[in-house]
Amino acid sequence: KATNGAGANVILDMVGGDYIDRNYDAAAVDGRIVQIAFLSGTPKATVNFSKVMVKRLLHTGSTLRPRTNADKAAMVAAIEAKVMPLLRDGRVKPVMDSTFPLEKAADAHRRMETSEHIGKIVLAV
Repeated sequence: KATNGAGANVILDMVGGDYIDRNYDAAAVDGRIVQIAFLSGTPKATVNFSKVMVKRLLHTGSTLRPRTNADKAAMVAAIEAKVMPLLRDGRVKPVMDSTFPLEKAADAHRRMETSEHIGKIVLAV
């Protein structure tokens, strides 16, 4: 919905598993999927690679753990220079699913466990 059917140019995935195939569906032609974690802990998935080929997708991965402090500092500087202005100007916004008051944290967690949400589930303090 957010892209009016055009697909997402970049998808940052921290879930993996069956979300990978969903990412391929949601990606734009020539889109990129960046895998940075796996929610289940196991980096295995079954995917339909014809979607990668038809859409000419790039699926890559990275993790911060083995990177040096200098590498991490360079990434922070690049994010500050290139990403933060987009957020400050409102050109990039996180997708929000729902907001719960802090005292309803259990309800928010139940919502998360359904895997039916799209976007962030927020606790309001």
